[in-house]
Amino acid sequence: MPDDASTLLSEIRLHGAVPRHVAIIMDGNGRWAAARMLPRPIGHRNGMKSVREVVEAAIEAGVEVLSLYAFSQENWQRPAPEVSALMSLLEEYIAREAAELERQGVQVRFLGDLSRLAPAAMQAVNSVTAKTAHCSRLRLNLFVSYGSRAELLDAIRSIAEDAASGTLVPDAVTEATVSNRLLTAGCPDPDLLIRTSGERRISNFLLWQIAYTEIYISPVLWPDFDRRELYAAIRDYQQRDRRYGRVTA
Repeated sequence: MPDDASTLLSEIRLHGAVPRHVAIIMDGNGRWAAARMLPRPIGHRNGMKSVREVVEAAIEAGVEVLSLYAFSQENWQRPAPEVSALMSLLEEYIAREAAELERQGVQVRFLGDLSRLAPAAMQAVNSVTAKTAHCSRLRLNLFVSYGSRAELLDAIRSIAEDAASGTLVPDAVTEATVSNRLLTAGCPDPDLLIRTSGERRISNFLLWQIAYTEIYISPVLWPDFDRRELYAAIRDYQQRDRRYGRVTA
């Protein structure tokens, strides 16, 4: 595998289909900090640089949708100082990157139970969402306070309520019915899911949407994940045979 990011990008452009939608479980900030005997929030802060790297790299590779798992519903159970630091970093990221994201044509969406965000964080989220609403070069989904089981439960309840009221016939419920009631409605399902740090778990992320997604496990801790690592994952994806359960005669 070539080591140079530009060489990998050239190979990507030469070898056909680029994943329309790349999703990433950003993992390893804490271990990155621990290995350097630093506080965990320092790992999270260094992870912000990787977010910029992969956004720029996704644009260069021709990816249409980039989904980043930033903060799960389970993360609220972490120690209060760490949660507070993460929320502060969210506000800092938006303040620092909003203008550049708009300049690069990145439409930012936040998906999750945003009602749990503090007012200052919610204001920052609303601001960058409105500022980039017109952008169309890349859609950036940032999953904050997100859990896939909760998302599916909300969709099921919505369908059940419509069935109970008579506005939806149960026999008419299809996969599209469910997909259209998820937070990702209108987005193509991920073609490629990357998990960093070598862990082999889905961690309650996009359980419905990744039914036929190709999975790539990177041993690299998130703060060290750069454009070269993203391109390596895309090149690996390009060499796979996606059959969706079918076989070639």
